[in-house]
Amino acid sequence: MDPLDVVIVGGCGHVGLPLALSLADSGYRVGIDDIDTAKIAQVRSGSVPFLENGAEALLKKILPSGRLELSADPSLLTRTDTVILVIGTPIDEFMNPSVRVFDRVLDDLMPHLRDGSLVVLRSTVFPGTTETVQRRLRAAGLDVEVVFCPERIAEGHALEEIRSLPQLIGATSDRGFEKASRLFEPLGVTVVRTTPLEAELAKLLTNTWRYMKFAIANQFFQIVHRSGLDYNNVLDAIRRDYPRAADLPGPGFAAGPCLLKDTMQLSAFTPDHFPMGQAAMQINEGLPNYIVDTLNSRQPLAGRTVGILGMAFKGESDDPRASLSYKLRKLAAFKGATVLCTDPFVQDPTFVPLEKVVAESDVIVIAAPHKAYRALELQGRDVVDVWGITGPIRL
Repeated sequence: MDPLDVVIVGGCGHVGLPLALSLADSGYRVGIDDIDTAKIAQVRSGSVPFLENGAEALLKKILPSGRLELSADPSLLTRTDTVILVIGTPIDEFMNPSVRVFDRVLDDLMPHLRDGSLVVLRSTVFPGTTETVQRRLRAAGLDVEVVFCPERIAEGHALEEIRSLPQLIGATSDRGFEKASRLFEPLGVTVVRTTPLEAELAKLLTNTWRYMKFAIANQFFQIVHRSGLDYNNVLDAIRRDYPRAADLPGPGFAAGPCLLKDTMQLSAFTPDHFPMGQAAMQINEGLPNYIVDTLNSRQPLAGRTVGILGMAFKGESDDPRASLSYKLRKLAAFKGATVLCTDPFVQDPTFVPLEKVVAESDVIVIAAPHKAYRALELQGRDVVDVWGITGPIRL
């Protein structure tokens, strides 16, 4: 079997596949190791398992070249000296980091790693994980370099941002840094060297900062709304021709697979010393409650029909992971409402067509700001749109 320049473990997902395509497009022979055999078959057939701008066209361009190989067998790692792990640290039901999945993946991969290899941790991990992995591999008798090179992309824009955003390389040794630098060199990005712990914290702090900005935006909205004022007027007064407030986001669901998780990991890293992170979690996770309680106080939801437009965690996405739309659905149903859900991108047999939701709902909630909702005729309807996608922000 021919050698591979790099193998990406977990390479069929939102983080791994765009990177694999970008590296293959740069001339590398890339292996993808993934336990999801259905996704492997889909990628082999030339189809990307999720929405990502430009990814399907690039995949169809690369497949005939033979520079992309997919397998569910971790022995693929024996053919390379560069391994990228797209395995992050999730949080458990207590909002604490869980390393069980990470440990299990390492157990499966260690027998196939070569001495002298470079192991790149790509997904967000709990601070200290890189050095822990390095010690564990060294204890197993493996002479490998472990570095942390976090992804920094936004879903939907991965191919563009992989080639434009600076790449952090958290490395302990010069040898590890040099190997990682050579790996990313064909992408033409600026490289920023840090220690592993600095890079791990930089990634967590970046996502936590975004999450906290969304939290203050949602808190401001609730303060003004409770006062009986129009938040559109207040927000316009804050932002208009005033550059120091131009970066204040509008309100909306702060969700998805990263922001809450990474904020809670940072909170776990500094127990009892990060009340702002805990407060941000309560505000953002509480926005569906605020919407449902407000609606129910106006007119009891029991016996009424609530239509939820958008079940993805953000606009123009097919990713429902950690979407607060599902929390909204549960809370409305708990109040006795019949809930109809729809989404142009997320496939779910329980969802119904948009036209049916609009026609049959007493209350319509815009839960994800998909562009398809901008042109809806909703005049005279009871509409909740904290995003402002259909017009002014309203609740």
